[in-house]
Amino acid sequence: MKHLRFTFDVISPYAYLAFERLPQVLQGVSHEVSYQPVLLAGLLQHWSQKGPAEIAPKRDWTYRQVMWLAHQLGVPFEMPAQHPFNPLALLRLGLACAPARLTPNRWVCEQLLQHVWRGGADAADAGRLAALAQRLAPQRDPASAEVKDELKLATADAAARGLFGVPTVEVDDRIFWGLDGLEMLAAYLRGEPWFSGPEWDAAARLPQGTQRKH
Repeated sequence: MKHLRFTFDVISPYAYLAFERLPQVLQGVSHEVSYQPVLLAGLLQHWSQKGPAEIAPKRDWTYRQVMWLAHQLGVPFEMPAQHPFNPLALLRLGLACAPARLTPNRWVCEQLLQHVWRGGADAADAGRLAALAQRLAPQRDPASAEVKDELKLATADAAARGLFGVPTVEVDDRIFWGLDGLEMLAAYLRGEPWFSGPEWDAAARLPQGTQRKH
């Protein structure tokens, strides 16, 4: 059985689309998936990166592309009323639905992601958040120091493992990043010989040339 970790932030439309697509990718594979919420902003800060929504032309392209991808995949999708938004309340709610130091199940994560990416409403609206919390009935207080610290630790641990964005799927100590990385993941899980060759490790050994000065 393959043990996979799907790391996501609800703020990412690509994470939502990958979440919806993942069951098809895993068809025919004996597997177990854990779903790990992290704060994308924390990963970006760790690697000194800007998010797509922080670069105006890239923001426009990102929204345009994800709407097209959802159309192509046949996944229900509407942009929230405003984006980006502060995802902390949703991420903490997800973690609070699981016992301490464990991850939320797929149904909880589905509710979180669909709260954002279906219906076109304000993802951070207090009334909607309260209704979602009532439906999910978390085992712990999402506003507790325990839950807040778990999210910080999960984000720091993800960065320490080399994760730089979401969605990311980890399996067998390999990282597959992004919605488009799911096809590569599927090939790996099917046992394609390329993954047993030298290319995977060789990519990390390529000498770095000119570096941009900050």
